[in-house]
Formats: sequence, C-alpha cells, structure tokens
Amino acid sequence: MPPALFALTAGAFGIGVTEFVIMGLLIEIGADLRITIATAGTLISGYALGVVVGAPLITAATSRFSRRDVLLGLMLVFTLGNLACALAPSYGWLLAARVLTAFAHGTFFGVGSVVAAGLVAPDRRASAIAIMFTGLTLANILGVPFGTWLGQTQGWRATFWAVTAIGLAVLPVIALLVPRDRPAPDAGEWRRDLEVMRRLPVLLGFLTTVLGFAGVFAVFTYIAPLLTRVSGLPDAAVSPVLLVFGGGLVVGNLLGGKLADRGLMPALLGTLAALAAVLLAMAVALPHAVTAVAAVFLLGAAGFATVPPLQSWVLQQASGAGQSLAASFNIAAFNLGNALGAWLGGVTIEHGPGLAALPLVAAVLPLSALGLAWLGREAARRQAVA
Repeated sequence: MPPALFALTAGAFGIGVTEFVIMGLLIEIGADLRITIATAGTLISGYALGVVVGAPLITAATSRFSRRDVLLGLMLVFTLGNLACALAPSYGWLLAARVLTAFAHGTFFGVGSVVAAGLVAPDRRASAIAIMFTGLTLANILGVPFGTWLGQTQGWRATFWAVTAIGLAVLPVIALLVPRDRPAPDAGEWRRDLEVMRRLPVLLGFLTTVLGFAGVFAVFTYIAPLLTRVSGLPDAAVSPVLLVFGGGLVVGNLLGGKLADRGLMPALLGTLAALAAVLLAMAVALPHAVTAVAAVFLLGAAGFATVPPLQSWVLQQASGAGQSLAASFNIAAFNLGNALGAWLGGVTIEHGPGLAALPLVAAVLPLSALGLAWLGREAARRQAVA
C-alpha cells in the first residue's frame, strides 16, 4: 500500500478522537461551564448534525479544487476547530466550535475514500478504504482512552490542545505524501453530481448504511448499562471491555476490506447477515460475563466489517461522476444511523421490552439493510442491462 494511505489514516485518527472523546468528558465540561450533563450531551448531537449538513455542502463547494488541496484545507479547519474548542469561554462557543470541526469530518472521509481508492489497483480499493478507516478504529482503542484520561487529570481543555497538536502534525504529512492531482475538467458540476445521487442503487446504498449502522449503535450506545446491569460486570470492567470492542473494530474493518476486494456484493450481504446474527446471539450471550465479552468483540468486528463494503458499493454505483459527493453523503448516512440507533435504543428501554431486549430489537435493522442491499443489487443489474 502506498504511503499516502497512511497519511489519510493519520487524519482519520485525529478526526475519530475529536468525535468520540467528548463522550468521556461530559462531566468535566458540565462542571467547568456550569451546564447540565444533558446540555453537555448536545455537544455530541451537534457534532453529528454538523457532519450530516456539512458533508454534502462542503464537498459540493470544493469540487472544483484538487482533492489533495481539499484534504489540506479540511485538516486546517479541523485544527482551527479544535483550537477554538480548547479556548472556548462558554457552552455556546464550544458548541459552535464543535459544529465547525464537524464540517471537516464528512468531506474528509468522503474525499479521502475516493483518493484512497485511486491510489491502488481496482482489486485492492476496498482494502485501501479499510486502511484509511483504520485510523477511526485506532482512535477508539488508543486516542479516546488517552484523551479521556488526559481531560480528567489535566482538564478537558488539555484534550483539545492535544488534538490540535495532532492536526498540526498531520498537515505536513498529507502535504508530503498525498500526490498532487488536478480536478477533472467537468468538476464542480454539482447539478450533474446530484443527478448521480438520484440513481436508485445509490439511494438504496445510503439507506442500507443508515439501517446497518443503526443496528450497531442501538446496542453500543447503551453498552455500559448492558454490561453492568445485564451481564453483572463491575463498573471498572467497562473500560477494558471497550478496548475489546475496539480490537473487534480493527479486525472487522480490515477483514471487510479484504472480503470486498474478493467480491463486493457477497461481502456486503455477508457482513450485514453476520451483524444480524451477532446481535441475535448477543441476546443469549449477555447474561453471562464471559460470553458477553466475546459478544462485544464480535459486535465490533461485524459492525465495522460492513464499512468498506458499504462505502465501496456507493462509490461503485456513483462511478463516472459525483463519487466524492456520494462518498460524503454516505458518511452522513453513517452518522444518521448512529443517531437513529441511539434513539431506537432509548425508546426500547423506556417504552419497549427493556434493556435486555436491545440486541433483539437492533437485529431487525441490519436484516432490513440486508433486504435493501439485495434490492440495490437488482436495481444495479437492471440499470446495467438498460
């Protein structure tokens, strides 16, 4: 794999830390800024909304520029956004800085996916995308625990100073390693790109992404109470088990890339089916501590094994035009899935069958995504014949 891929991985690592580390610092931020935990929680939802809104808008606005220059500009926004977070004097300023930082998120992964796929031979594109997304998984294993510890011991602003330093370090790496490119002669034709978004296989791909990842986050959002109240593990065991989950992310992400290179549609259907099977098995495994830990690992592996096939499928169906925009829309779809899963999990706990039934309810989502993926395959076949 070319060194430029690892420059993209480094950028993905920094963005992943920014997105997820806030979850471990809500208490410290709330106490310092004198806001409730619920209000501090809007720093998470505000970021997700920034990704959803910013991904298509920023991608369309930068389509006339070199992808390398776009990546550099996005990392600059990321760095300045985290600097603003570290200096934020109030909750309002911090929320605005989080949203600004989120604008870089979706387009970076969208444009980065196109760049990564273009750096390698066609039969290795999914693996290249998986390597870039490894930065996101490593952020969960290494960056988030360290950032949480740093914020709890040195103050939450120290974490954002550290992430700002990551951005400053990544900027020259991207500048040196990502090759220069020129935008296509028809770049910037956003109306044409939006026409690509209307292709039925592309739309079904977006919906598949939303439902597939909603299944993961319907359970993962509430993993701490599941482990302590259903599995009977002590509170101190949650962090080590989350490291196990992170290990599953890395394994599943790389495995999903290799499977997608061998056969994209079989990999997409197979990983979604595996995710549904893992969620169904979790309902049986959670009441027992040992099997619960194994199930958490498998959830991470199955959940992120779907990422390279999902992203590669959307890129393939948007071929010819609009790939960067399609990839960015799909990143927004992942974030919509996160929000949908968290909401559905909350409804299940408060108004449904309860906490222990979460995996069973969540399994319906990847099973629905499996049906959409099959419909997408049939739609693609009909378009190819036409």
